Amino acid sequence: MPMTDIGIDHEVRDHVAYVTLSRPESLNALTPPLRDRLTELFTAASADPGIRALVLTGTGRGFCAGADLRGTGTVERLPGDVARVLRLGAQRLIAAVLDCEKPVIAAVNGTAAGLGAHLALACDLVLAAESARFIEVFVRRGLVPDAGGAYLLPRLLGPQRAKELMFFGDALPAADAERLGLVNRVVPDDDLQKTAHAWATRLATGPTRALALTKHLVNTSLEADRATAFAAEAWAQEINMTTQDAQEGLRAFTERRAAQFRGR
Repeated sequence: MPMTDIGIDHEVRDHVAYVTLSRPESLNALTPPLRDRLTELFTAASADPGIRALVLTGTGRGFCAGADLRGTGTVERLPGDVARVLRLGAQRLIAAVLDCEKPVIAAVNGTAAGLGAHLALACDLVLAAESARFIEVFVRRGLVPDAGGAYLLPRLLGPQRAKELMFFGDALPAADAERLGLVNRVVPDDDLQKTAHAWATRLATGPTRALALTKHLVNTSLEADRATAFAAEAWAQEINMTTQDAQEGLRAFTERRAAQFRGR
């Protein structure tokens, strides 16, 4: 199935994969095929040496309005069905972003709600247009936050702030999201894609394996005690020193020149 048929535009330029949700009529809500295709793209990019950074964004007024729930209210469910769908669907997608061995930038161009908000917040760096907003929409539907929300938000905000967003379900404007630390930078709407491209291009010329190990250390540090974190850091540096980029970085330092990293 062509990627445009299920609502994704995907291209690779200069070692950057640009993944664009393209269902503007639904604010880029994720159907199951679209969700699963996104998971496949992140998983493939993680293993592809030709891809050294990713940008995820949306078209139209929305970044992603979450899961497309149309028609789900009439589906007969057996005990265990909902949990299974979450594990194999939304949670698998969020895990693919968190586990991707390349830096992932979210360029949030509009509304990011529910699963869409968590998809953005799972990315390594978050750029937001001034018109963007984040909504923990679950409570409005009488639902428990899913798609990794109760895992991500307390780690990003602390429990009290996370509960405030989840209990009330109010829209959080981009400027407030930046103030709370959910967003790295807010830019004018017209500058969003240009800024995302500049950041991704810079990351794509960096030491790819060192960035992957750094991402892993940061993501796992929140569950680790000091001894475990220090041991992981030491072994990550041990592994990293075997890479060509590490050797190039050290040579460039001694030769007093800019390093030329190749992602190897």
